[in-house]
Amino acid sequence: MKQWRVSYFWREEKDPPHLVSDIISTVEFNYSGELLATGDKGGRVVIFQHEQESKNRPHLRGEYNVYSTFQSHEPEFDYLKSLEIEEKINKIRWLPQQNAAHFLLSTNDKTIKLWKISERDKRAEGYNLKDEDGRLRDPFRITSLRVPVLMPMDLMVEASPRRIFANAHTYHINSISVNSDHETYLSADDLRINLWHLEITDRSFNIVDIKPANMEELTEVITAAECHPHQCNVFVYSSSKGTIRLCDMRAAALCDRHSKFFEEPEDPSSRSFFSEIISSISDVKFSHSGRYMMTRDYLSVKVWDLNMENRPVETYQVHEYLRSKLCSLYENDCIFDKFECCWNGSDSAIMTGSYNNFFRMFDRNTRRDITLEASRESSKPRATLKPRKVSTGGKRKKDEISVDSLDFNKKILHTAWHPKDNVIAVAATNNLYIFQDKIN
Repeated sequence: MKQWRVSYFWREEKDPPHLVSDIISTVEFNYSGELLATGDKGGRVVIFQHEQESKNRPHLRGEYNVYSTFQSHEPEFDYLKSLEIEEKINKIRWLPQQNAAHFLLSTNDKTIKLWKISERDKRAEGYNLKDEDGRLRDPFRITSLRVPVLMPMDLMVEASPRRIFANAHTYHINSISVNSDHETYLSADDLRINLWHLEITDRSFNIVDIKPANMEELTEVITAAECHPHQCNVFVYSSSKGTIRLCDMRAAALCDRHSKFFEEPEDPSSRSFFSEIISSISDVKFSHSGRYMMTRDYLSVKVWDLNMENRPVETYQVHEYLRSKLCSLYENDCIFDKFECCWNGSDSAIMTGSYNNFFRMFDRNTRRDITLEASRESSKPRATLKPRKVSTGGKRKKDEISVDSLDFNKKILHTAWHPKDNVIAVAATNNLYIFQDKIN
């Protein structure tokens, strides 16, 4: 596996510091990798821009600086149900860039917003009807017409909401995914998936509805959904039972009947009280090629070939050493943590998070893996990350850490991989780490 070094470290902190609202809840690169967006539990979106690399400073390849910050969502109250609606950003998805401006979708539990991020470095001067300070002029004193001219000004980045998609989800939104036609997108909650057009805010089409007539008969919920990267009619959604359904929108308007059903048979000898909880899928991602998809459950990452439904083609154990700790993880609710996973640009490696601020990377070609740690101690610029190992019992080696000393409050749930380069973003509570592979 490659060596990785710290490229950028950013700490989100408001007054007073260490609030729950500071915790980063989603991380996403745009299609080119030039921009990186994070959302937090306080409803804020922070966008980072890639520093342009120069011949004199080639180490800038993975350096990002704050580009724009804006408040995406505010706390709301549902008066009909007497429920508070959190401002927490659940997901951010970028749209492909069509012009000089950038567009992204952000969502909290109930409302999706389309934001336009644009730059302004010129302002108009020489108005006819108002003075330079903005006061209106007396029309009778205007004796000549002036042609306004554009004058240079300091660069200003503006974020403006262009569309608000609301009132379509009864339950909490857990996924949004932009379709490959770049005109529509999916939004999924626990029991339904809706299809939206980016230009239409007052209606959406319900394409999946698994809500039973009697809620007492409910046995599973939708945990994640994603559109195929190349076929705009295909999407998948995962469930809390560890299954994945692939649907084709050409087959029917309501995709309650799946086209493919992916499930790995459970080994009866390993069944326990926690089997159903740890088999729940927390994330599903198509590969960039569209040939494979990856799912993350509590203990492992699985890679599936879309042409083979009965079992995954690859399985990677993320933290198998926690299997003996499931009882205590159930008691402190950590067993319900939802870890995300991501592919690198060439689909040859995958990454996902773990506890103690550890994150795991797996090379699909060599089958080698590495455990790295995102910590303040190793966050000095260009510091090389040392591989970490967890001792599962017996005599502990010098560089190993014991399973019993892992900090379960420090967890990496959200990670992102640059679509073209070996640059990764890792969110650890209210800290954002950006690492790049060490070339020399």
